[in-house]
Amino acid sequence: MTLHLQKLCVGAESFEDLSEWIKEQLASQKKRGVKKPEQTHTTRMMPSRGEEILDGGSLYWVIKGVMCARQDIIELRPVIGKDGISRCQIVLRPKLIRTEPRPRRAFQGWRYLKEDEAPGDMDRATAATGLPPHLVTELKELGLL
Repeated sequence: MTLHLQKLCVGAESFEDLSEWIKEQLASQKKRGVKKPEQTHTTRMMPSRGEEILDGGSLYWVIKGVMCARQDIIELRPVIGKDGISRCQIVLRPKLIRTEPRPRRAFQGWRYLKEDEAPGDMDRATAATGLPPHLVTELKELGLL
């Protein structure tokens, strides 16, 4: 059974902000001559349920208290930081996918997210409205989207 991760996206103000940051990171790697640029996110703990995550799991991003984006997880790499501490490098497919917005309270680190609890991908028509995620949620609850 597929398992996902959820994580707070600290510093991003919106889906577009995170998307632009990803593009900038990949462009910076190309400029530095990295032969195979990749997007990674390093976190302190290695998930113990890695096999389930690598069976089609995604990293769901919580931006400003709303889970609204995801990226496919390609690999989980154990790495040692310059400080000698073991960490986990999550290798992500760079494509950022909008999801149905879901409110989330703040938490530290990452959390597991079961497949049946994960929000679905947002359809193109709804995504094209350009409305903030919290407004999309309210309009959907009212049956207006």
